[in-house]
Amino acid sequence: MKKLFVEETVNKIGKEVELYGWVDSKRDHKKIIFIDLRDRSGIVQIVGDEKFKDLTSEDVVWIRGLVKKRPENLVNPKIKTGKIEIEAKEVKILNKTKPLPLPVNTDGYEINEEVRLKYRYLDLRRPRLYKNLALRSKYIDLIRQFFLKKDFLEIETPILSETTPEGARDFIVPSRLQPGNFYALPQSPQQYKQLLMIAGVERYFQIARCFRDEDPRADRAYGEFTQLDLEMSFVEREDVMKITEDMIVEVYEKLQIPLQKKPFPVFSYKEAIVKFGADKFDLRTEEEKKTNIQAFAWVVDFPFFEKTGEGGWTFTHNPFSAPLPQYMKDLLQKKNIANLLTSQYDLVCNGYEVGGGSIRNHTPEGLRAVFEIMGLSRDEIELKFGHMLEALSYGAPPHGGIAPGIDRLLTCIAGEPSLREVIPYPMTSGGRTSVMNAPSPASDKQLKELGIKIAK
Repeated sequence: MKKLFVEETVNKIGKEVELYGWVDSKRDHKKIIFIDLRDRSGIVQIVGDEKFKDLTSEDVVWIRGLVKKRPENLVNPKIKTGKIEIEAKEVKILNKTKPLPLPVNTDGYEINEEVRLKYRYLDLRRPRLYKNLALRSKYIDLIRQFFLKKDFLEIETPILSETTPEGARDFIVPSRLQPGNFYALPQSPQQYKQLLMIAGVERYFQIARCFRDEDPRADRAYGEFTQLDLEMSFVEREDVMKITEDMIVEVYEKLQIPLQKKPFPVFSYKEAIVKFGADKFDLRTEEEKKTNIQAFAWVVDFPFFEKTGEGGWTFTHNPFSAPLPQYMKDLLQKKNIANLLTSQYDLVCNGYEVGGGSIRNHTPEGLRAVFEIMGLSRDEIELKFGHMLEALSYGAPPHGGIAPGIDRLLTCIAGEPSLREVIPYPMTSGGRTSVMNAPSPASDKQLKELGIKIAK
C-alpha cells in the first residue's frame, strides 16, 4: 500500500522513501537523468542514471530513493517540493504507457472538448482538474457537516419517479413489468422532500442528483447535475434564507474563499430589473473580479405567474410555491393573477442564479388553485397531482426549502468558464457521455422485453 505522497517528502530529508506515481517529464543529461515524479499531491524531482533510460512521460513507476536538500542556487520556488530532490536507488516500471491522445501537462483549455471528454480519465490528470475535484469533495463535506450539526436528516429520495412540471423535459425510462408505461428521472426531489415534511421529518437535506433534458449552456450541464436540496417545517421565508446564508458563510470561511458582503444584500425582483436589467447580476467591481471575490445576493418578491404564448398562465418558478401571505386570498379566489407575488427567493452569485426556493403551498386548496389558474382540468390535476393533494390533506405543516446548485457554485469559486470543468464526468455539449458511448442503440432483445419498436 502506498504510504507517502510526493509533497510529504519535504519532511523526510536524510531518509529513504518509497514513492509511487507517474513520470511527469524527463530530462536526459547522458550520465545523469532527471524526472519529475507526479502523484495527486504534486511533483518532485528525482535524480537517476541509466536506470531511467527506458522511462517515458506518463509511465507508472515505483521509486526508492534518498531525500536530499537542493543546493540554494537550484531551489525551485514554483513547487512545494522545490527545496529537495530525491536520489534514486531503485526504480520499477509498474505500467508502460503508450503515446497519449492528448497532452495532460497543460491547463487543457486549448484542446477540443469532445477529445477531452472522450479521454476524461486522462484529462483529469491535470493538476487544475484534480484541484477542482478536491475542492468539490471538501465543499460537499463541509455542507454535510453544517446541516448534520443543525439536526437535519440526510435522506435519499427515489431516482425512478413520475414526470413533474418543472420547466424542462424529462428523461423517461421504459418499464419492463408494466409495458407501455414509463418512469421519469427526477428534475428535482421537490415532491418527495415535501412528503418528508408531511411525514414529520421537519429538517431534511441531501446532495441530490437531478436530471433535465434541456439545452446545454456554459452555466448549465446537459443531462444531470448536483444540488444541495433541503426542506424545513414550521418556517417562514426569512428562516430558510438565513440558514442557507449561514451555511455559505461558514463553508466559505473554512475554505478561505473571500465573500464580498455579509449579510448578503436583498433586492426585490422589481428592484433588480430596474437596477440591473435582470434578476441575476454581478455585484463585483472589476478589481474584485480579478481576485475572484464571491458576491452573493438574494432576490425576492417575484411574480407568481406569467402569460404563456397561448394566452394562458404558467408559474414563473415552481408550481408548489405559496404566494406571499397577503396574496393567499386572491390565489384561492383566482383573481388579480398578474399581480400575485410568490414566496420564492433566488440566490445570486457573480452573475449566476445559484439557487432557488420558496415557502410551499401546504394546503390542498392552495395547490389546487395554482393548477386551476394554469388551466389544468380537474381530471388532469387528480391524475398528475392527486397524491400530493391527498398528502397535504393529512396535517401537512407549513414548510419551505431551497436547492442551491453545487456545480454552479463550484464554477464560481474555481473561476472556471464552464460547469463541465468542475464535474468529474460531464456530458458533451452534444449530449454524449464522457468516455462511454452513450446514448447508444438498445439491442433487439432489450426492445422486445420492453415492448418497444423503433419507428423508421
